[in-house]
Amino acid sequence: MSVALRREIDKNTGIVSRATQPWEMRYGRRLLFSDALLVTSTVFGAQIVWVRVLSAIEGEPVPLRGAQPYAGVYSIAIVIVWLGLLSLFASRDPRTVGTGSTEYRRVVQASLSTFGLLAIVVYLFDLQLARGYFLIALPIGLCALIVVRRLWRRWLCVQRETGQFSARVVLAGSATSVTHIARQLARMPEAGYHLLGICVPAGQEDSAEIGEELTIVGAFDDLIGTIQQTGADTIVLTSSDELPPQRIRELSWQLEPGQQHLIVAPTLTDIGGPRILTRPVAGLPLIHVETPRYSGGKMHSKRLFDIVASAGLVFVLAPLLAAIALAIRLGSPGPVLFRQRRIGKNGRRFSMLKFRSMVPEAEALLAELRDSADAGNDVLFKMRDDPRVTPLGRTLRRYSLDELPQLFNVLAGHMSLIGPRPPLPDEVEEYERHVHRRFLVKPGITGLWQVSGRSNLSWEESVRLDLYYVENWTLTGDLAILFRTAKTVLGRDGAY
Repeated sequence: MSVALRREIDKNTGIVSRATQPWEMRYGRRLLFSDALLVTSTVFGAQIVWVRVLSAIEGEPVPLRGAQPYAGVYSIAIVIVWLGLLSLFASRDPRTVGTGSTEYRRVVQASLSTFGLLAIVVYLFDLQLARGYFLIALPIGLCALIVVRRLWRRWLCVQRETGQFSARVVLAGSATSVTHIARQLARMPEAGYHLLGICVPAGQEDSAEIGEELTIVGAFDDLIGTIQQTGADTIVLTSSDELPPQRIRELSWQLEPGQQHLIVAPTLTDIGGPRILTRPVAGLPLIHVETPRYSGGKMHSKRLFDIVASAGLVFVLAPLLAAIALAIRLGSPGPVLFRQRRIGKNGRRFSMLKFRSMVPEAEALLAELRDSADAGNDVLFKMRDDPRVTPLGRTLRRYSLDELPQLFNVLAGHMSLIGPRPPLPDEVEEYERHVHRRFLVKPGITGLWQVSGRSNLSWEESVRLDLYYVENWTLTGDLAILFRTAKTVLGRDGAY
């Protein structure tokens, strides 16, 4: 019996079975419960802590009523307003939980709005509200909400790896388009789209485009019947000449409101959210895609961030840099630093610095080892047990400590902290034409592909991630990559 049929029976009996409740409701209730617990404990905890602080200042115990008149009433009001604004700002919206920064941004906006509104009310009505509420409740409560939402997100991602707590999706469109969209969705199961199968126009069922991992689950001419048969709650329409506007509109009319959803997937791929603006014009959902810019204030701010951050890191890590240099000098013959010609912004060559992690004659031995590569990809040479690497070098590479001298490349303006990988000249000779777009920005010490798989990615995936970064980078995104870099380096996915 399908999910849709079970839901209808439940409506007739007036009983809602837990098994048939949408995952959005179940997950939303869990977030609401944790939010309520955190906000309540934070606000009333701040009230108690403020009394203790005031007692320490006065040198004698201060009663609660003496420290803050009507403290209980104010605390209850703050809890109600805070929780209300978390709902009003849609911080538990099922379309934003699990991936992206929108959920966190809405939590921050709701929290700041709560205390902004509180400050206005206190000022207008001249309430005797202690500043301790602001100094204690806001930062602690906001941090606690973000941390717990992060924990919930990790739990949700684990569930979505097995298809739970996800939209149950059927893709409908041409064989080429559904295959492309299916592969994109498979890359990010944490986004919450669990693919049940596909529907293609008549005559395309045996198309070579359709991979073995995709299953045709229904007829293209009876999409509503397919949804009911599979128990899907979402149908994603990809590009196809077989889906004219009138048919798409009629399909949307037949879906069960609030229970079944329609998504139209454009052919655009690898476009970041900040570059997209949807504007309805005469009933048409027009998608404006901003052309990436590589000059002006945005680039100046990136350069300023590079200078300040790299100079600060050099100052803080100076003892570590000196210790590594000494260990290399004493550990094996040869120079401390390894200089290598790389290709930077606009195709200019520069000398990239690294701590030497290999024997001095490593470059001469490379040709002999190329046929033994067992990692990396078709363009990038990698070996899991490269015989040229010294014992100390293995440790340096494992935690990317050999990359630290590139901070001086950043200060010199040859590199950025975040950017595409700086390629070797002979690698560039193998590039297809579109790959040269990575030279529109400075190469980076770390980047999107390094935190998405490091040495384990295919060449095509490495290029896709680098080009995605080039066309969609933001300063906020750079900070996120730096944070992910620290997790990757300290985790199990170190470089070879």
